[in-house]
Amino acid sequence: MNLLTLNIKELVQIEHKTRLKVSGSEMNKVDSIHNAYLYSENGIIKDFGKMSELDTNIVNSKNVNIIDAFGKTIIPAFCDSHTHLVFAGSRETEFLDKINGLSYQEITQGGGGIFNSSKKIKEISEDKLYEYSYERIKEIMSFGTGSVEIKSGYGLSTDNELKMLRVIQKLKNNVPVKIKSTFLGAHAIPLEYQNNTDKYVDIIINDMLPRVVDEGLADYIDVFCDKGFFSVAQTERILEAGIKYKLKPKIHANEMDISGGVQTGVKYNALTVDHLECIGEEEIESLKGSTTIPVVLPGVSFFQNMPYAPARKLIDAGLPLAMASDFNPGTSPSGNMQFIYSLGCIKYKLTPAEVLNAITINGAAAIELSDITGSIAKGKSADYIITKPIPSLAYIPYAFGSNKLDTLVLNGEIVYRN
Repeated sequence: MNLLTLNIKELVQIEHKTRLKVSGSEMNKVDSIHNAYLYSENGIIKDFGKMSELDTNIVNSKNVNIIDAFGKTIIPAFCDSHTHLVFAGSRETEFLDKINGLSYQEITQGGGGIFNSSKKIKEISEDKLYEYSYERIKEIMSFGTGSVEIKSGYGLSTDNELKMLRVIQKLKNNVPVKIKSTFLGAHAIPLEYQNNTDKYVDIIINDMLPRVVDEGLADYIDVFCDKGFFSVAQTERILEAGIKYKLKPKIHANEMDISGGVQTGVKYNALTVDHLECIGEEEIESLKGSTTIPVVLPGVSFFQNMPYAPARKLIDAGLPLAMASDFNPGTSPSGNMQFIYSLGCIKYKLTPAEVLNAITINGAAAIELSDITGSIAKGKSADYIITKPIPSLAYIPYAFGSNKLDTLVLNGEIVYRN
């Protein structure tokens, strides 16, 4: 079925010449058309422009579904490049621990944190885990997410990591959202290996990785390279093993401290380095001239009451900043990318245009999907949000407590309506 959306108040983030990412000062620019139309055929954007330029043959075609978007704005669907949304249960008891003054490290040392989620993954059936995760996909769609990366990492054993990755694979096959899968066996060191951490690294490399690759369950490999987690040397071992299996690296870096994770990511041509709450000039300098995309996660800083990553410095350094939700049960229990949009403006002091680029085209670049989604361009997938009537683009981050989505279109099909 072909889809024609008419009378769009403003069609935002159009591209006549497609780009794979947007960097530096260019992030403050988004092109748009007022009083516009958008037409797709078989899920692909075929044409767009001013209503006065619309070919009447399209309107009169028998094979076109028409949406009247009078008073409404269209933006690309959000691309959330960092999540852990496959998990078995919430951790609100730890939320109370945080309110009572315990740090994330203290909660983890007491068997909470990632270990809490790991225990729940071990106990849940694969079918039930899929059921919970499917509901979360529907939830993020309701706020406008059209592409998402999902990590394993709560299994911390071969069987349970595979369980998580199989659930992600099943989601890929059953939902309209575009999904990339990341193997994160190196999310934490299990309690039984705390005194022999290299032994667990051996298990990741020699046991988990071959099974993951044999079953074709991952697009990327990730390591939590940070204080109290995996060292630079251990990270390098894991990345080198993953690269041999043709898994591109991604790195959790510099959330807790200056860890060397950013430089390690650059050294191994990591697709992204994520978190970056604790970075300085040396880390930023290392990213210049590299192909590695910095990804910041404001939901973590908000929920954990942590410092926010230096997003402005990263953009001013000419880098292609991406922004994601880090949807997970412990440190960012929300996949609402509209709220991430608001945090990007409110906490990082970025403009609505800069954040829109960070959560669409650059988010898509951070999971290698920007050639097919992340902006409104001919030849790209028809993945877009039709908002409720709003006065301007800035209203989306401004009205942080309300859902501005009216309709979500993915692959040229209406998949969600409020």
